[in-house]
Amino acid sequence: MGLNLHLLRLFVAVADTGSFSRAAETLWISQPAVSKGIRELEHQLDLTLIERGAGKGFRLTEAGASLLTHAHGIFSMERAALDDVRARVGVQRGSLTIGASTTVASYWLPPYVAAFCVAYPAVVPRVTVGNTQWVCEQLLECRIDLALVEGRVDDERIEVSEWRADALAIVVAPTADLPRRTVTPEALAQRQWILREPGSGTRQATEALCNAHGIAAEPWMEMASNEAIARTVASGVGISMLPRVVIADMVALGTLRELKLAGTALSRPLYRLRLENRPLAPAALKMVELLERKGAAPRV
Repeated sequence: MGLNLHLLRLFVAVADTGSFSRAAETLWISQPAVSKGIRELEHQLDLTLIERGAGKGFRLTEAGASLLTHAHGIFSMERAALDDVRARVGVQRGSLTIGASTTVASYWLPPYVAAFCVAYPAVVPRVTVGNTQWVCEQLLECRIDLALVEGRVDDERIEVSEWRADALAIVVAPTADLPRRTVTPEALAQRQWILREPGSGTRQATEALCNAHGIAAEPWMEMASNEAIARTVASGVGISMLPRVVIADMVALGTLRELKLAGTALSRPLYRLRLENRPLAPAALKMVELLERKGAAPRV
């Protein structure tokens, strides 16, 4: 007997949502139907896939975790096949899903999305936001069409292109006991560094800078938002390195002070990603054309 893809889809929905009830809502069926489907799949495979706890919780067995990995691959191939078929329809209708890391989504991407909407009003774009690691996971599972991230990506399944440069800045509160303009690496050591969470491109860039200059920058505090870090530093707590587009207004207003590191230009590349060997639909190809136009972001 072959693997029943309908039952497999039920299993993936339960595993991904972490709940039988949420899986039922996602699939627009009843919860008993989901439970019955999982039991039937376990019976067909003669394996226990989900261990149910005394309450409503559950965990995947080793066999269940292995099956989930294969299932994601199967449904990724299914989505790629559908994309290939839809690619023959043109850009007259459809959707476009872009994954972007937080700085890109907040500051760099919006004018491109706006220009795309003006040029192709029948296509509905959607932007999903997370850190670089999360965006890559979404791309590998074919949940997004293309991606724009801040961090380095080393995965042979992903095609990586440098998109544009993103200037960075070390910032402190105006009252910080540091030189007013240029500082040395020694002056930045042993400070209370506030960093983004692991998996963030901004975190990668900060750690790379500190390693290159021998700066001890153990994370004194972690936050999952550049804006939250900027405001925390402005309140008089800690030091951080953030994209200049995030802190430019606060520096201009005098609520943050930018420091120059002697002999170092702070910048990093932003990257455009696509899944290798997965054909891009016409809508995604048109967005790539917009993104690759030389010069400033498009005007609407």
